[in-house]
Amino acid sequence: MITIIAGTNRKNSKSKMVSKIYQGILSELGAESTILDLANIPSDFIVSALYENSGKNTDFNKYRQIVEETSKFVFIVPEYNGSFPGVLKAFIDGLKYPDSFTNKKCALVGISSGVQGGGLAVSHLTDIFNYCGMHVLALKPKLARIEANTVDEKIINELYQELLETQAQQLIDF
Repeated sequence: MITIIAGTNRKNSKSKMVSKIYQGILSELGAESTILDLANIPSDFIVSALYENSGKNTDFNKYRQIVEETSKFVFIVPEYNGSFPGVLKAFIDGLKYPDSFTNKKCALVGISSGVQGGGLAVSHLTDIFNYCGMHVLALKPKLARIEANTVDEKIINELYQELLETQAQQLIDF
């Protein structure tokens, strides 16, 4: 099972849309996946599930368990202020360290409304995952101007679609 993480808590986000597209690609390739949408995590988890409260929030613990049981991940990473969303960092901080990511594998997809495609966000997240001992797939598509390259929750940019399909196959084989 591959867990796809929509990396923002914004409702109806482009991250969730791309997560669904990626899930469809994985399905076509015969791989099972689930989407973990950060928009659904408990809104108070920063005070109720971190640090001295680690493991005490039963609602957040459901997400911790999903991560602990997953061996491969796809992170759909939107660019916020030149990096990735703070909620994604806080989510990572709320997980069991170092067991949550050590010796596991992941693929990263950057998305942005601007022209960089989340390149800095993906780079920053790669550094964190390397520190945590996770193996990060080298191919990291950066989908710039995501609104202009999607219609009706489908990617219309052929190169973007090809990059996602190639990465998904590489993740399965990783």
